[in-house]
Amino acid sequence: MKYSVIVPVFNRPDEVDELLESLTTQTSRDFEVVVVEDGSSVSCEEVCGKYKQRLDIHYYAKPNSGPGQSRNYGAERAHGEYLIILDSDVVLPPGYIEAVDRELAESEADAFGGPDSAHESFTDVQKAISYSMTSFFTTGGIRGGKKKLDKFYPRSFNMGIRRKEYLRLGGFSKMRFGEDIDFSIRIFKAGLRCRLFPSAWVWHKRRTDFRKFFKQVYNSGIARINLFKKYPESLKVVHLLPTVFTVGVTTLILISAVGRALMHYDPAHFHRWYLVCAIPWIPILLYSLLILIDSAVSNKSLKVGLLSVPAAFVQLMGYGSGFIEAWWKRCVLRKDEFQAFEKNFYQ
Repeated sequence: MKYSVIVPVFNRPDEVDELLESLTTQTSRDFEVVVVEDGSSVSCEEVCGKYKQRLDIHYYAKPNSGPGQSRNYGAERAHGEYLIILDSDVVLPPGYIEAVDRELAESEADAFGGPDSAHESFTDVQKAISYSMTSFFTTGGIRGGKKKLDKFYPRSFNMGIRRKEYLRLGGFSKMRFGEDIDFSIRIFKAGLRCRLFPSAWVWHKRRTDFRKFFKQVYNSGIARINLFKKYPESLKVVHLLPTVFTVGVTTLILISAVGRALMHYDPAHFHRWYLVCAIPWIPILLYSLLILIDSAVSNKSLKVGLLSVPAAFVQLMGYGSGFIEAWWKRCVLRKDEFQAFEKNFYQ
């Protein structure tokens, strides 16, 4: 058997149903599916049972330990030459496995990953969030785009690796946030051949509202500092941009607020303070206009373009806020990973 598809799941039976249905449509069928239930209170065992006649599927349930350890649990029980790691909130196009086959035939790889995009059936908010996570103007294109500011690191929503190399490296660490980047760093450090497979893309549903999205990217900011503490060389300029953006936007808003206050308390110089109030909004509005136009064009929807503006600010400022807090707790206060973020890790 060539591939084992590993899917950790926590309380998402409906998403697993969609993913498994998309696996039944694959044009290449040399794979098994390993679903690992990570201590869910809402089981997907019945959903998996629906596909027993249509897929080579294996369902396992275990106590909660996080997605990384659940992937390891599945990998130990898998039989494929390659492991394909997917998140439960993705859906595959019919030619996904065939695209992986084609890429491996063209040039061998020990590990690989593919990009993601939004399906036409996704909500407008999901499409806006997808744009904010993949656009060159928000993340620098480092999540699999053709234009990017840093080299490609496979992510756990769409990642592949030879099973023997996975086991040799010990799989995913016990990190709760950023465990996929940690694994990718170890893949590169081990000298494995790792490539982006542009044609092996997935539809990724991501979060369904901005509050959940903020929490996700906030935790990603925390993870970046935790990764920096383990691998100082992993921190690149592109990872600092959300923090610069966060500090910059906050500073501009504060300057504007001061100008507005002085307009009230010093009416004799109203026009001077009006400029102090108004000018800081110009770069913010120009950036918002850039996001609106680019997203509206790429998504062919003005509504998605409009929603992409708050999505971009949530993505950048959520990440930047988590990064700043983690830097303060871990680099200034010298707390360890679990002391610094006990609530985040064990909630």
